[in-house]
Amino acid sequence: MERPAWAPRSIDISVPSVSRIYDFYLGGSHNFEVDREAARRAMEFMPGLPKIMQANRAFMRRAVRFAAAEGVTQFLDIGSGIPTYGNVHEVARAATPDARVMYVDHDPVAVAHSQAVLQGDDRTDVIAADLRKPWEILASPQLERLIDLNRPVALLLVAILHFVEDVDDPYGAVAELRDALAPGSLLILTHASYEGIPLTAERAEGTVDVYRDIRNPLIMRSPGEIARFFEGYDMVEPGVVPMPRWRPESAPEDDDPYAFSGFAGVGRKA
Repeated sequence: MERPAWAPRSIDISVPSVSRIYDFYLGGSHNFEVDREAARRAMEFMPGLPKIMQANRAFMRRAVRFAAAEGVTQFLDIGSGIPTYGNVHEVARAATPDARVMYVDHDPVAVAHSQAVLQGDDRTDVIAADLRKPWEILASPQLERLIDLNRPVALLLVAILHFVEDVDDPYGAVAELRDALAPGSLLILTHASYEGIPLTAERAEGTVDVYRDIRNPLIMRSPGEIARFFEGYDMVEPGVVPMPRWRPESAPEDDDPYAFSGFAGVGRKA
């Protein structure tokens, strides 16, 4: 398999990557056949996966515009993945030109491609770090240079927490990040759940098995478990809801049924 220039030498391109699979679902070009094969296997059980990812991205864009309208100009996007059209810095800059955006990912492909996309932009940066080690993110010199933690920050945890197993204490990681943020900061979050999927749980489990097989377990949590991540935040209306129902810009009833396969919410730190 020929290695393209954007793929770091340090990665094994014969192993599927969650970031590259997500890129494939969104119609991107930064993926390999091994990623496409895993995605197609997952779609055998849940054919609407691309619709779910599109709904996820659409929510992210609405939430970023909401944050900007609330006067927040700093964005910390953890689990940012491979940059695609309509990424956080593009949406934020369109709403507030002085926006600063820090991307964080532990996937070398996502980090390398982000560095290429962001080259020469002194108001964005990327950190190679893991949500499961929030102290490393908070201690990063890149973060210190770009983000003032004494002012409100929009923390984005979009489609990332369902890849963190309970044994790795995702609630503790989110709480540590929360405690480092100033009052007025926002938590913007999406998470996978069996509730809302237009399939039986048994069939949806087939997709979960595919992710387990590639050693990236997909943890499906209930709406109540997802709401726990907002401890210490005041929920912004309408609360934790299916993604298309969070402040929609068009009638959510017109969305594909698969778009409702996941929950979203925004909280404000008092």
